[in-house]
Amino acid sequence: MGRLTQDHDRIRSLFDQIRAARPDGAERAALVERVTGALVRHAVAEKAHLYPAVRRHVPDGDVRVERELRAHREVGELLAALAAAEPADEEFTELLVAVVDRVTRQLVEQEQTLFPRLEAGCPREVLRDLGDKVRAAEASAPTRPRPAAPDAAPLVRLTAQVWGPLDRLRDRAARRGRG
Repeated sequence: MGRLTQDHDRIRSLFDQIRAARPDGAERAALVERVTGALVRHAVAEKAHLYPAVRRHVPDGDVRVERELRAHREVGELLAALAAAEPADEEFTELLVAVVDRVTRQLVEQEQTLFPRLEAGCPREVLRDLGDKVRAAEASAPTRPRPAAPDAAPLVRLTAQVWGPLDRLRDRAARRGRG
């Protein structure tokens, strides 16, 4: 769970930087792009690798995963709306607050409830392998929100192979997420 918890810490740090940035500044918009990419990559890795492990090794894992997937869809919809909003508009700030609130609640829930239950029921070698798989998935995952993307692990892995490289090309061309 170390890799996922490190990601959570990085996301919280980006949220802190966003809060500290001027609301009307280019820095905040660039930070929002960075956190969006981080959240999308993290969600892909969780869907592809964490949630199948939760289904297998956690009592009531199916129920927990369905709740997590609903939360990911909500965040994806918020991120897509945020990407379409103008940074200077009030709507952008409202969407940003909603993203920070929803994601923060999800991170806390995972760290306090989901991760301990998975660690208790999952063999150590599976947990170690999970960390490696998460790291690899994030390295090639898409960076742009797609709320209607599939949730099933095999389809997540397949679509990530297509969208990941395309998003990275688009990001490079647009110099997105830098700053």
